[in-house]
Amino acid sequence: MNSEKILNGVGEIYSPLSIECQKDFINQSKIARYKKGEIVVREGQFSKKACLIVQGCARAYYLKNGKDISDWFAFENQFMASIVSFFSEEPSPHYVEIVEDSIVIEFSRDTFDNLSDKYHDFERFISKVVTETMLGLCERLYTIQFNKAEERYEHLLSIHTDITNRIPLTHIASYLGITLETLSRIRSPQKRI
Repeated sequence: MNSEKILNGVGEIYSPLSIECQKDFINQSKIARYKKGEIVVREGQFSKKACLIVQGCARAYYLKNGKDISDWFAFENQFMASIVSFFSEEPSPHYVEIVEDSIVIEFSRDTFDNLSDKYHDFERFISKVVTETMLGLCERLYTIQFNKAEERYEHLLSIHTDITNRIPLTHIASYLGITLETLSRIRSPQKRI
């Protein structure tokens, strides 16, 4: 696996990283492989690492009264972490689960701080990542508050065209704030005739 090529690609999406910064990032991180269904972070656990997904996908979810509620999904070239725990050093309020067999570049909070102190381009890069994440969360909140179930589903498909091939429908339904039955009805070919 060519970590420099991966970081160049991610840099094109968010903000370019200098060769020196890339080398430092690679030296201070590690490649990790996870199997489908592995829990990377549990509720109540302190999370001191984040991952850049190279291949595969993951989700964050809450357990509320025994009900599994998906909060977000992360795919290739996106970051996955228990954001609250990683940035505030508090216990994670949710779980992070690997949804497909995945390869990630894993790095610690210390690496994050070290690279931010040392490289302005890394600060810019992280600023873009955080901004994109926040805009995505704002957009999701807006769609849940103001859009009908079918509109929420169509919007999700416009962002992640192959999501139904990668994420179980039960997780998609909970992410959209609807029941699996409602999602099945929305997806029904007869409804579209």
